[in-house]
Amino acid sequence: MSTLDSVIVQINDHFWTYLLIPLVVGAGLYFTVRSGAVQLRLFPEMLRVVRDKAAPGRDGRKQVSSFGAFTISAAARVGTGNIAGVATAITLGGAGAVFWMWVMAVIGAASAFVESALAQLYKVRDGKGTYRGGPAYYMQRALGKRWLGVLFAVTITVTFGFVFNAVQSNTITAVATGSMAAGEAEWFAPAVGLLLAALLGLAVFGGVKRISSVTTVLVPVMAVIYLLLGAAVVLLNIGDVPRVLADIVGGAFGFRELAAGGIGAAIQQGIRRGMFSNEAGLGSAPNAGAAAEVSHPVKQGLVQSLGVFFDTLLVCSMTAFIILTANPTLAGRQGADLTQDTLTASLGGWAGHVLTVVVFMLAFSSMVGNYYYGESNIQFMTRKRWVLPGYRALVLVTVFLGALGSVSIVWNLADVFMGFMALVNLVAILPLSAIAFRLLDDYLQQRRAGLDPVFTKDRMPGLRGVQCWDAPRPVAPREDVRV
Repeated sequence: MSTLDSVIVQINDHFWTYLLIPLVVGAGLYFTVRSGAVQLRLFPEMLRVVRDKAAPGRDGRKQVSSFGAFTISAAARVGTGNIAGVATAITLGGAGAVFWMWVMAVIGAASAFVESALAQLYKVRDGKGTYRGGPAYYMQRALGKRWLGVLFAVTITVTFGFVFNAVQSNTITAVATGSMAAGEAEWFAPAVGLLLAALLGLAVFGGVKRISSVTTVLVPVMAVIYLLLGAAVVLLNIGDVPRVLADIVGGAFGFRELAAGGIGAAIQQGIRRGMFSNEAGLGSAPNAGAAAEVSHPVKQGLVQSLGVFFDTLLVCSMTAFIILTANPTLAGRQGADLTQDTLTASLGGWAGHVLTVVVFMLAFSSMVGNYYYGESNIQFMTRKRWVLPGYRALVLVTVFLGALGSVSIVWNLADVFMGFMALVNLVAILPLSAIAFRLLDDYLQQRRAGLDPVFTKDRMPGLRGVQCWDAPRPVAPREDVRV
């Protein structure tokens, strides 16, 4: 391990252990209790609202639907964290890390609800007839602290636009290289980097609506293919499932792990890799959630909570079962290559090549979603025309360089930036959560009355900084026209 990598690891361990993990867990538990476990009791409602169609915007143009916004955020969520991240968590924290990923998904879904409902409430219209929003916007509009919004905007732009996109590119290259014959890696990695940069350029220069259309197709396809592969592995090793479940629970609570200090590693890796994967409380998914045209902010909060469950309880769990049913030797192995090797061991060589395609789809869709988060926040900071094309060019350069970089340094840098971003976001949504709970009360009151909830800001007097939720203007009656 290089000196730089060692320093980054030390910073990560102290930052997460003594500050961020207590904050993430505490905030999630507070939101869960205060909302009456909204992420559990309204799960059927999540399945209903995700199917809502977008109403036409005021200019008559089609807007991004709840499902479209869900797929943008899922595109960023469902990526290498589900394949490489879970494998890394198991390698460093043991099977028990999977249990703590599950726990944090359930708790974190409440944080996802709060931040995404707030993003919907404080979204703004841009010049193209679409919506933008996210933590930077509610920090400025609700808290009145533009400086905090700018700090968050810079952090998320660097984290997702550059660091996380380098992670995705690096993982695609690692898995693709694993499928190549020996001796071809020297020229193959730069070629993959150039291809990724070119494809991402085609997607991102079309704007948010094109991003939505790309991810709406890619995310369901990649998820279905990967889940089918995982289901095949589980069925072939069905007799090992009880052992795997015992390893997961035992690794989380076992006395052997306690004596060896393994429980701390399991908790830390489970929470860190879980947050990297599902992004609950991180402040990233609200940027996508704000783009949707919905009748009530709570609807998008519920949809984004559903995204956390989809990501961790379904896709991440499948990766864990692929690895743990194979009972692999973990020494010296981590990341996507571990998942690839165990999948190949269970299904044969062809499965490794299929996983290469799946990882490409997962990571590429994540890069599209990551880019959008940066774009949304750049437009919060400045409207200068030259900035956005410059950002796009730098993202494409980062994607290329990520294909050539060190796996360890790229992932450890991602942890540092992700942790700081979560810290800034959670500090903001803790005081603002009272507004999200008032929104929830309004939503439930309308649902109990048998209505499809519709929100206008006059339903919550005293709100400031809300732009997009005015009551419809009454249409004046037309006078009779005499011929």
